[in-house]
Amino acid sequence: MTASRSVSLVTLGCARNEVDSEELAGRLEAAGWQLVDDASAADVAVVNTCGFVEQAKKDSIDTLLEAATLRDGGSSVQKVVAVGCLAERYGSELADSLPEADAVLGFDAYPELSRILDDVLHGHAPAPHVPRDRRALLPVSPVDRAAARAAHAASRELTDLPEGLAPASGPRVVRRRLDDAPWAPLKLASGCDRRCTFCAIPAFRGAFVSRPPAEVLTEARWLAEQGVRELFLVSENSTSYGKDLGDLTLLERLLPELAAIDGVERVRVSYLQPAELRPGLLEAIAATAGVAPYFDLSFQHSAPGVLRRMKRFGGTADFLDLVERVRAQAPAAGIRSNVIVGFPGETEAEFDELCHFLERARLDVVGVFGYSDEDGTLAADLDGKLDDAEIAARVAHVTDLVEELTAQRALDRIGETVEVVVEGADDDEPDVLVGRSAHQGPEVDGVTLLPGGSAARGDVVRAEVVDAAGVDVIAKGLA
Repeated sequence: MTASRSVSLVTLGCARNEVDSEELAGRLEAAGWQLVDDASAADVAVVNTCGFVEQAKKDSIDTLLEAATLRDGGSSVQKVVAVGCLAERYGSELADSLPEADAVLGFDAYPELSRILDDVLHGHAPAPHVPRDRRALLPVSPVDRAAARAAHAASRELTDLPEGLAPASGPRVVRRRLDDAPWAPLKLASGCDRRCTFCAIPAFRGAFVSRPPAEVLTEARWLAEQGVRELFLVSENSTSYGKDLGDLTLLERLLPELAAIDGVERVRVSYLQPAELRPGLLEAIAATAGVAPYFDLSFQHSAPGVLRRMKRFGGTADFLDLVERVRAQAPAAGIRSNVIVGFPGETEAEFDELCHFLERARLDVVGVFGYSDEDGTLAADLDGKLDDAEIAARVAHVTDLVEELTAQRALDRIGETVEVVVEGADDDEPDVLVGRSAHQGPEVDGVTLLPGGSAARGDVVRAEVVDAAGVDVIAKGLA
């Protein structure tokens, strides 16, 4: 009989990483591991890292070092293992520069994680993997990817597919929830086929692979049975869903089925590419009962010249037209985006154009990032780099601007009737409930505050917005 072993999963980064951690937790629990919340009480601390931008990398390394401090400070931790995007992206390089980690594992290790962690516990860590461009592991044609998967699926389980035929983070086998939040991310797809010059994600996440609708629906029903009230559909590019399955209309047909699942109150779609947002999908998100009219649009910039250097499409006029079309169909829709300032060659005129776009678009939330070179990206070799001080000044300017604009947008919502999924009481004011309305995505957007509310976690409260504080809105429950 295998001795009792315990593991803690520490997750950094985006909602897609949260799904990966819950899939890993399911695999480990099925293999007999005891899952514990407190890393200091586990035999093995597994850190699911993020490798997106410099700050995320730093946070991941700091977390690994903190776990190593626990290991060396007399806690229960015996081994510290790095998994996730940073581990996949840098592999042996990370292992060499961070000897505090007992093992650095890439995505291909996920199906055998239980056995590998056993080996690590006994002092037999595998050699760190050598990173490679995962885009080359699947056929170039998206439809050919589906055919390759289907050819093998008839005779073996998905977990046994040859290397490269599964999504970069490993196929879903079992999932185990790691918290009791009333919302949960649900993965639509893995990977990305876009070639944005600033982004390294496709190289280490691989080519775009959609999950079959039946698999998505099965997991959604399971999440509902676990008490999930809101499904948060995640991928690197949700507007591409279905292209490798031969049907780009799959998402608009899948959304009503997801919304109809017993126990599900709201379905939310994340990460939409503006240039790929088809009229049918826009209408499905804006008008389908049970689907949040919420548009997470990856603008990144609005000046056409900057966008072309990013190898992206559109521009200020196109984006304003898209925002207008969204609000024509769903006037109360939530619209969020991210922008990059200080991109190589960004002129003052192009920077001003971005600011004017933001002023006219009046988005609900805007994430502001200053450009920095990323290993292996085309932008790292572009001419026209701005100095760090100029980038920082532009970031500060846009950050101040969007703080004012998004606060105004929140005040515009006074008088709106909203449905709030309650997440719990405010940490500082226990008599104030905290939740999210349809225009607010989890973790990265604002919240709705319900003073004097008495609902339980996971309840849905109908309320009227009476005030705002920054991007947060304050609402009063309706009878």
